[in-house]
Amino acid sequence: MDQPLRISSRARRVEPFYVLEMAKAAAQIGQCAAASERPMVYLNIGEPDFTAPPRVQQAAERAIRDGRTQYTPALGLAPLRERISAWYRTRFHLDVPASRIVVTAGASAALQLACLALIEAGDEILMPDPCYPCNRQFVNAADGRAVLVPTTAKQRFQLSAETVAQNWKPGVTRGVLLASPSNPTGTSIHPDELRRIQALVAERGGVTIVDEIYLGLGYDPLFGHSALAIDDSVISINSFSKYFSMTGWRLGWLVVPEILVPIIERLAQNLFICASTVAQHAALACFDAESIAEYERRRHAFQARRDYLVPALESIGFTVPVLPDGAFYVWADCTKACNKLGVADSWELAFALMHQSHVAVTPGRDFGQAQTAQFIRLSSASAMEQLKLAVDRLGKLLA
Repeated sequence: MDQPLRISSRARRVEPFYVLEMAKAAAQIGQCAAASERPMVYLNIGEPDFTAPPRVQQAAERAIRDGRTQYTPALGLAPLRERISAWYRTRFHLDVPASRIVVTAGASAALQLACLALIEAGDEILMPDPCYPCNRQFVNAADGRAVLVPTTAKQRFQLSAETVAQNWKPGVTRGVLLASPSNPTGTSIHPDELRRIQALVAERGGVTIVDEIYLGLGYDPLFGHSALAIDDSVISINSFSKYFSMTGWRLGWLVVPEILVPIIERLAQNLFICASTVAQHAALACFDAESIAEYERRRHAFQARRDYLVPALESIGFTVPVLPDGAFYVWADCTKACNKLGVADSWELAFALMHQSHVAVTPGRDFGQAQTAQFIRLSSASAMEQLKLAVDRLGKLLA
């Protein structure tokens, strides 16, 4: 008899991505619901309902038509790196040289490259609880250990310099991986607190990695600053998926200190060769004045959706302890809803809402362990009509 296929311990350690598991369940229920008078309303996936604007689509078509589809340098197209650099200068008043920018196959590849370049086996990386689950897996894939530090609404569900100091283990802790604005909470770290965290980490010889993929989708000027303004040693991860509405194009970038560029380049050459050539040529058009104007219109639309959804949810029994200042998520305490429907936690509630109201949300289970059983994440990336329909259905169910 053939021996069973041996699965690596690394693969066995990876937990399911419950956001996508829940999405599969929602799609199955939605197929039945679509035939009824109540199609499923999807507030579970963090994907803009907007697609790439016309100039970006046209640039992709031109690249294909002109045969510009060969490999690019592993660091990315030079003109694209220059355009990203100019965007930092015009949008955030930051001088970020193109030589420090590495174009990647999505923010996921950027995080993987950063972790592989900086983390040794056994190194611990401090992260807030709750946080985006895949970020933990990038640390684990580099044989490091993601350490989740419980946070509170008072901390905006973010790490503070105090909590970093309390959880830092000399010789073991390698650094921090933050996200600002955050998924699932939509909250950013106060600039002063981020400076304190970076100073503490730098003093201990550690690394600060900041996931800034929602940086362009900020609604409060107080928080609309890149971590790159603090220190050139900060490593910033960014993406064309969210603000630039290019989720399926799989294109992102990271900004690293000059000394790290050849290391990242060598890793990228071996692991990815390069990011999608067509996507890179298309992304050049993201920075045209017409495209930026469209992105800003969309940012205001996302803010209007947030401004509707948060009070609407609170009016039907949910509690939003911190107003999201960016991204397109609402992190809502669902304790009252669980009690009303007689379910144990947000996981059971999510299934109840799908079956009884045909509204798909994401339970907190994916994002950590600190009180996440009493929270759900709702995405406000859907059109206003869908948000209003979802609130109407949930309100009737919980009345």
